[in-house]
Amino acid sequence: MLGWRRVRYPSGAAVLLGLLLMPGWKDHYWILFARLLFVALTATLAFGLFEKWPTRQPRWIARWVLQIAAVAIVIPLAAWVAYFATTQSDPVPFWRDSDRLMGFGFMTFVGVLLAPWMAVSALIGQINGEAQRQSLSFELERSELERKALDARMRLLQAQVEPHFLFNTLANVRELVDSGSPHASVVLGSLIAYLRAAVPRLHNPATTLAQEIDLVRAYLEVMHMRIPDRLQYTLHVEEAALVLLCPPMTLLTLVENAVRHGIDPGEDGGRIEVRVTLRQGRCLAQVIDTGVGLQPAGDSLGTGLTTLRERLQLTFGHDAQLRLSEVVPHGVCAELEFPARMEAA
Repeated sequence: MLGWRRVRYPSGAAVLLGLLLMPGWKDHYWILFARLLFVALTATLAFGLFEKWPTRQPRWIARWVLQIAAVAIVIPLAAWVAYFATTQSDPVPFWRDSDRLMGFGFMTFVGVLLAPWMAVSALIGQINGEAQRQSLSFELERSELERKALDARMRLLQAQVEPHFLFNTLANVRELVDSGSPHASVVLGSLIAYLRAAVPRLHNPATTLAQEIDLVRAYLEVMHMRIPDRLQYTLHVEEAALVLLCPPMTLLTLVENAVRHGIDPGEDGGRIEVRVTLRQGRCLAQVIDTGVGLQPAGDSLGTGLTTLRERLQLTFGHDAQLRLSEVVPHGVCAELEFPARMEAA
């Protein structure tokens, strides 16, 4: 109620007024400052008291009106107590001494004149401070809601990736089993080992490119065992890029898309080349295939890329780009560019 932040301005005003009255003061200076400080602190106490009391004020009067009225009323009372307490040793009461009575009247007049305006100023400061606190609270709440919405959206998108990937890979195994290939058991074992490592990572908010490359390599090995005469691949990754963060299944989505929409539809198959390089604080990942190329539908090559675009936007905003271009004489180059960020230590 009488914290330093609240009493410093009334105390400062009392000291300033005392300094202005010192040239004409005929008594001890400490008495002057003691009276002024007592009046200022008493008014401040009344202001703070009516800020909390009564807990249920009448409906016809606002609390701020009570506070200002209390300050104005308490000023004459506090001045009287201050003068009475500092003149008890005198044989003549202060109200019978013309000089002291004039000083009492002057102190009361100045106090009643200034104190309510100082109270109004304090109320305005409280209103502004409360408005700023509420604004900050609303902003924090809005940010929290946006974060929760973002997390929910990411979980939804990842849930779309899981069945998309699983259905595609299981369809590949079924084709292999239906064809009676002697490699079916080996491919199935590799696929089980791959899924055991890959599926848990779908739920992580971020992974490293090193982990992503391991998944890509395992996926391409499975696909190569399924169609060894129609699929070749190479991986070229800069060592410094392996520690960078990226959304889970990012490169894998591009590679899987190249296999499903580039290599599989062509009778001669093709080659997939994965390149990851760094340049000027950004990571550039390219997945180049020599398959059938872009289809007439444009660059919309399936659910995988559509979901990947949304996931990249949620993770990096507009600071990530996914581009598709044709490769001459045939094929597609999928380029992914995003900020080079490393996991915090």
